[in-house]
Amino acid sequence: MADVRYDVLVIGAGPAGIAAAISAARAGARVMLLDMQAEPGGQIWRGQWCTRSDHAAKVWMDMLEQVPVECCFGARLVAVPDPHAVLVDCADGARTLRFARAVIATGARELHLPFPGWSLPGVFGAGGLQALVKNGWPVAGKRVLVAGSGPLLLAVADSLRNAGAHVLAIAEQASHLAQARFAPALLQAPRKLGQALGYGMRLRGIPRYANAWVERADGVGRVHRVTVNIADRHRVFDVDCLAVGYGLVPNLEVAAAFGCDLRDGAVRVDARQTTSVAHVYCAGEGTGIGGVDQALAQGEIAGYAAAGHSELAGAAPARRRAAQRFGAALARTFALRPQLRTLAADDTVLCRCEDVPYGAARACATQREAKLHTRLGMGHCQGRVCGAACGFLFDWNAPASVRLPLAPIALGHLDFSTRTTDDAVLQPRPHLPTRH
Repeated sequence: MADVRYDVLVIGAGPAGIAAAISAARAGARVMLLDMQAEPGGQIWRGQWCTRSDHAAKVWMDMLEQVPVECCFGARLVAVPDPHAVLVDCADGARTLRFARAVIATGARELHLPFPGWSLPGVFGAGGLQALVKNGWPVAGKRVLVAGSGPLLLAVADSLRNAGAHVLAIAEQASHLAQARFAPALLQAPRKLGQALGYGMRLRGIPRYANAWVERADGVGRVHRVTVNIADRHRVFDVDCLAVGYGLVPNLEVAAAFGCDLRDGAVRVDARQTTSVAHVYCAGEGTGIGGVDQALAQGEIAGYAAAGHSELAGAAPARRRAAQRFGAALARTFALRPQLRTLAADDTVLCRCEDVPYGAARACATQREAKLHTRLGMGHCQGRVCGAACGFLFDWNAPASVRLPLAPIALGHLDFSTRTTDDAVLQPRPHLPTRH
């Protein structure tokens, strides 16, 4: 088996990763685009590889088909055995992929906050339910309440409505005043303004509440009722499903495995998107939540820089600055209110993998102490859910979990008895997935 090496490895095929891979390839680099999903798009462009109904997704995915980027999908990054190699788990076993430079574009995940009943069947993360619906999960006729914070709630409600769900209401924890102050930022971003107006038109008739958040969910065997605090008045909704999400937090595990410096819950980068590790770049939500425009601009900058041609980035730095201003306005508008820290009762499960109740974690001074005394964060998700929640609930500044392996892997896939180190290389799938 011949050794395969790449000039640039791009880890993650969402908008930032796609932009980075295209830019690096255009600059003449040999590029590998790696993702654990079956097709490119990430969470924000999930399903767009086949439908291409989103204009921006169509533009970038059309370009991806036209440039010489090698792709490997359905591959999970397991470990970083040395600074210029990663161990990945593919359908036919584990392989080591070697590269000169890497771009990390691993995106973000939802922030889930505990409240009584949040572990009942039928209670979903807002983005999680949207992903299920995009993949064909049936919601037609189901009564769904959408709650939490941020523009994602509108996108989720729109997806549910399109799939035939009866969206009962949208409960946004931010105040009317905070949302009104966001108007100038929208006016300076015409495309975002158009999206907001489009959601407003399509979601007409669906009640939208500000100063509103879920206090508890109740039901026998699954969720049946949801109690919502609306401006200090309580209203009970009879539901089939609850979709609740409080924004996004960066996925930092891969960056931490490379040894990249983190600051304020994000990867620290310079103007070229270079991390503290000289040959590793980071683009997209890993550098701080900023949305698809920021991800695309950062991806272009990182891809050209990784290929050694930063001068080709053109207008991308200016677009990055504009997107960062918009992202900062979003963060101010939808900052989470302190009341959300008080929803969980002592017996509310906080770490669902290890059944650790909120009260047991609250009795600890740090996340490390909670892990040692209660096994919080020791389960299958390795603290990816409860760790971020604890950061908000208790102001714990815990580092990203980098316990290896980063993803589950079958022991049989780690059998290298018939392969040398140089032979254990990834044999890429040179073609993109077939569009259906």
